[in-house]
Amino acid sequence: MTDKIITRQIVYNSSEYKQEIELRNRILKIPLGLNIYDLNLEEEIDDFHLGCFYENKLIAVLVLTKINDSKIQMRQVAVNELYQGRNIGKKLVEFSEIFLLQKGFSKIVLNARKNVVPFYEKLGYYSVGEEFIEVFIPHLRMEKKLK
Repeated sequence: MTDKIITRQIVYNSSEYKQEIELRNRILKIPLGLNIYDLNLEEEIDDFHLGCFYENKLIAVLVLTKINDSKIQMRQVAVNELYQGRNIGKKLVEFSEIFLLQKGFSKIVLNARKNVVPFYEKLGYYSVGEEFIEVFIPHLRMEKKLK
C-alpha cells in the first residue's frame, strides 16, 4: 500500500487544504474539545502544508511554520485513524525533511505530545527542555538538525 501513496505539498485554501483542515480538526482538535475553525487559519497562508494521498484521498498531513531562514517548526501532524501504524507518518516526516533541505533549512523544532515522543526519537529527533502543558496535555520540545 505505501508504494501507492503520493506525498506532496498542499496549496493553501485549495480543496486539498479544506480536506487537510477537516483531518486536523478530527484527529487533533475535536478529541480535546476544540474546534480548528475557532482559529485564524489565514495565519497559515505562508506555511508549508504537506500531505500523503492514497487514491486521491488525503490520509496524513503536517504543517511547517518558518521561524527564521534556517529553522522551521513542524506542527499539526495528523494521520487518518484508518492508516495509523502503517509508517505513513514516518514517510511524511522523512519527506518533509528532504523538502526542507531543498528549501535551505537546517533545523526542525516541534512540540510533541508526550505519547508520540518515541515516534520522533526513532526518526532522530531529541528532546530539549522540560515537559510542559499545551492544549491541556503534556508535551516535550524536540528538534533535529537536518543533513
